[in-house]
Amino acid sequence: MTKVTCECIGCEIVKTKDLIRQTIWGANARGVVIGISGGLDSAVACSLCCKSLSPERVLGVNMPVSSNNPQDHEDAEELCRSLGVELITVPLEEVRSAFLAAPHITDTPVLRGNIAARLRMTTLYNIAAARGYLVCGTSNKTEYMIGYSTKWGDSAADIQPLLHLWKKDVYLFAKELGVPESIITKAPSAGFWEGQSDESELGMSYAELDAALIALEESGGVPKNSIEEKALGFIKCSEHKRAPAANRLFT
Repeated sequence: MTKVTCECIGCEIVKTKDLIRQTIWGANARGVVIGISGGLDSAVACSLCCKSLSPERVLGVNMPVSSNNPQDHEDAEELCRSLGVELITVPLEEVRSAFLAAPHITDTPVLRGNIAARLRMTTLYNIAAARGYLVCGTSNKTEYMIGYSTKWGDSAADIQPLLHLWKKDVYLFAKELGVPESIITKAPSAGFWEGQSDESELGMSYAELDAALIALEESGGVPKNSIEEKALGFIKCSEHKRAPAANRLFT
C-alpha cells in the first residue's frame, strides 16, 4: 500500500516518472497522448509525462462537448502553455449528437456522459496509433476503487500513472509539480452535464471518501460508520469495472 506524505512526495514522483519512461521504452513508443480536460488529474498526469519524457514527446488533446465549462478549455490551454506541450482540440459534440440521433440509442444525462467518455478514448487511440504514441490515462485510486469512471472510456489507457494515488495525494503531486492554482482550486467535475460536480454526485467530499476508503483498506473491508458503509457499497457495486470480462477460458 502506497502512502504519500510531504516528506516522501519527491521519491514518489521519481518512481512514477520511472514507470512512465519504462512503459514508453518497453513499447518502443515515440511519446504519449493524453486527454487534457482542464481538471486536476489530467494536469498532474501531463506534468508527470513532461518531466519523464520531455514536452516534445507529449501531446495534449482537449475534446469538448456542449456540457463542458468554457473555463476548462482555458485552463487546459494555460497548463499546456506553461509546460510547453502542444495542445490540439477535437470537438466531439456533433459526433455525439449524431450518435444519439441513431435508432435504438437511449439518451439520459449519465449515458450521454458515458458516450462522451468513450468517444474521447476512441479519439485518443486514433491519434496515438497514427503517431506511434501510447495513451496516458488519468484515473486515480479513489475513483478507481469506487468505479467512478466510464468502462472502456476514461478507465481505458496504456499507462495509468496516478492509479496508486488517492485523490488527496494527487493534490500533493499537483502542488509539488507546479500545476496552476486555478486548476488545483476548482471543484472536481466530470462535465457530464452543466453544473455537475463529482462531490455532489457522490454525496460526500473527496476528503471524506479518501478517509473512508483508507480505513476500509486498513480494516480489511469492515466499515465502522455510515460513510464507510456507503464507500463499501460503491466498491461492491463497481467490482465489474475492475475485473476482466467473465469468460470460461481458464475453467
